[in-house]
Amino acid sequence: MDVSDSVRHTLERLAGTTPDALVLDPLVEGGAAEIEALDRAGAAPVPLLLFADPTHIEEAAAVWTSISGRVVDIAHRDADPLEIMVRLERLADACATRAELSELRHRAIYDDRTELLRPEAFGRRLVEHWSAAERHRHQLALVVADLDHFGRINKVYDHTLGDSVLTHVGEAIRSALRIEDVAGRLGGDEFGFVLPYTERADAERVVERLRERIRAVSSKFSDLGLEISVSLGFETFDGRDMASILDLRSHAESALREAKRLGGNRAVYYRSLAPAA
Repeated sequence: MDVSDSVRHTLERLAGTTPDALVLDPLVEGGAAEIEALDRAGAAPVPLLLFADPTHIEEAAAVWTSISGRVVDIAHRDADPLEIMVRLERLADACATRAELSELRHRAIYDDRTELLRPEAFGRRLVEHWSAAERHRHQLALVVADLDHFGRINKVYDHTLGDSVLTHVGEAIRSALRIEDVAGRLGGDEFGFVLPYTERADAERVVERLRERIRAVSSKFSDLGLEISVSLGFETFDGRDMASILDLRSHAESALREAKRLGGNRAVYYRSLAPAA
């Protein structure tokens, strides 16, 4: 156990390690100043046991409820060592449970193989961005993509190699997108991207970057001679020029089919298609 007698000393100790728990006997009753200092300094949100005098329990509880990101408990300052140990064990259990729940929530939203959104989560984000674009009349682009000849990999090799390809493609996609963009894995080797506040020219740049980054995944499998490429179709919406989100998706998918028909490894913009298409 490491003991510190000041916030500065505590922060110095925390800079080099992450303890299992913090026990805070505040210099100022309630501990708000010390906890705020820890949070401002970016101290890891480890479990916190806060000491308080019986007459200041409510004040300490008010501080407790204002803390975000920490598992907290309050003990009387005169609590015996056994009670303190029991409370610390409960804090550790609560922290572990929170971490497990956080992992479960993450896995419910993100695909295990690519770390991109699962279809349901992607669909929700698309609806949110469509609604915002429609309400505020700002630009939005939707891209759908499909790896070229991916089925051959699973046939010639096995699903283990196919999974490895998908993992690297997921990494390439995440590296190619901007912070505000949304990416999802819609099926086996199908992907979708929502590009908010994005008109055609900007969408073309993002789409081309995606194509190039995915193409570059081939270098990861050069010993096998694998050529990884992707076909992409995209459509834009200015908040007024389309009746429904179904039209947006249908247009992007039509553009994707044309990219596949033309041989793949390319992107097609829906509005560049001939009317008959």
